[in-house]
Amino acid sequence: MTDLFVGLDAGTSTIKAVAFDLTGQTVAMAQRRNLHDVGPDGAVTQDMRRTWDDCTAVLRGLGAKVPDFADRIAAIGVTGQGDGCWIIDGAGDPVGPGWLWLDARAAGLVAGLRGGEAEAVHFRTTGTALTSCQQGPQLMWMQAHAPDLLVRAATAFHCKDWLFFRMTGVRATDPCEACFSFGDFRTRAYDDGVIDALGLGILRHLLPPILDGVRTVLPLTAAAAAETGLRTGTPVSLGYLDAVCTGLGAGILEGGQGFGCTILGSTGVHMKGMRVEDVTLPAQPTGYVMVMPIPGMVAQMQTNMAGTLNLDWMLGLAEGLLKGLDQPVPDLIERLDGWLGDANRGPLYHPYISAAGERGPFVDAHARAGFIGLTTEHRFVDLVGAVAEGLGLAARDCYSAMGGVPPEVRLTGGAARSVALRRIMAAALGVPVRPSSREEAGAAGAAMIGAVAVGAFPDIPAAVDSWVSPCLGLALEPDDAARTRQDRRFSHYLQARRTLAPLWTTMANDSERNER
Repeated sequence: MTDLFVGLDAGTSTIKAVAFDLTGQTVAMAQRRNLHDVGPDGAVTQDMRRTWDDCTAVLRGLGAKVPDFADRIAAIGVTGQGDGCWIIDGAGDPVGPGWLWLDARAAGLVAGLRGGEAEAVHFRTTGTALTSCQQGPQLMWMQAHAPDLLVRAATAFHCKDWLFFRMTGVRATDPCEACFSFGDFRTRAYDDGVIDALGLGILRHLLPPILDGVRTVLPLTAAAAAETGLRTGTPVSLGYLDAVCTGLGAGILEGGQGFGCTILGSTGVHMKGMRVEDVTLPAQPTGYVMVMPIPGMVAQMQTNMAGTLNLDWMLGLAEGLLKGLDQPVPDLIERLDGWLGDANRGPLYHPYISAAGERGPFVDAHARAGFIGLTTEHRFVDLVGAVAEGLGLAARDCYSAMGGVPPEVRLTGGAARSVALRRIMAAALGVPVRPSSREEAGAAGAAMIGAVAVGAFPDIPAAVDSWVSPCLGLALEPDDAARTRQDRRFSHYLQARRTLAPLWTTMANDSERNER
């Protein structure tokens, strides 16, 4: 009996395999910490063979937890971290380590393209802003500075594509990463104009064919079966990248309709599910447009470099002040809802706490966090409240750049469990918010794609109705008075960040001079 659907999710920090039953209930999960290596000049890479070995280990670990596991698998959906560049040769062996999305070696090259025709062509066609994390600029850097890496190159993968290749022997990528890297989100195909604008026409042969995992499964090879402990011929689906799969699992689509989806994690990820014809590109090239596994539907995305990292920082300050008083951060987190409910959010806070600055909905490596409007009347709880409000206003900033806040936003991520934070998000966004209790949303999204591919569901909307809708909590409506107040606060937020931008640059330049 084949009654299990597996989502294999190779994220940046964790590789996990999750087994779901036909109703979307989690049966078991196995995971392993993912490792990457940091080198000079912004290099961040990952051993490709080690990554495959880690994936085989989590699949074997999952099998050890589930009786008759190998015989019960109906399909495996594969997803993973997006962007980056994982190159193999003609024999299928890695040409060096995989470049992660964290790799910044191409940052200077991308900066040189700002405001030019190459950036303009790329943005208006792909709907995605050029950044150093993407495969295109990384290939451009290799072409200019390390051509030896390309001598043996036969195929340029993303992370999940490499894993799919090891499982099936087929070189392919999904429509989503293909299009936001080198294609047109309207046609769901590679675009030679984009490839030529980046000066990569000579490397066009490295781009693998586009394979839609919703429509196609391929059999697990005998070699991969031996390494994973699974059955030869097990259906394997090439899922979309992890952001899209997470959006699917968290409720960005329901009933064939698109909604907002905010992931309150270490970073803040804000997505809108919509029809292709409804996409509004920001005035400044930022964000992504990602095709979804439904014809005519895309997810437009903006990300804040730091989301709940801002709250982690604030609670870390409190932990430092309370040393010796037995108040570790986990205990402080349990008090968060009480603090937020008691806060008088007088100060204004910009949540740009990341040392890398900000990239959504504006790009500024020098952007920094800060409070505005502090007085002696403000208490610690007011600062905590201001930080939480800042997350909501940053989310609104991102949605505004994508044509406006959608009629409803679904919330996922650990911080979404906070009722007080959900109330703040509803007021800041001015629309109802609904929490999603779906655990491992990325793996669930990949598994749903596999389930549709083998005919367990007629399409993705049907799978969402069964797996996702029951996990959505009650909608929390924004309080009218709070929403009106947040409208004013958002105006102040925007005015302040635009006014401060030149100062951020001046401070960064002064800091560099002082270090020399």
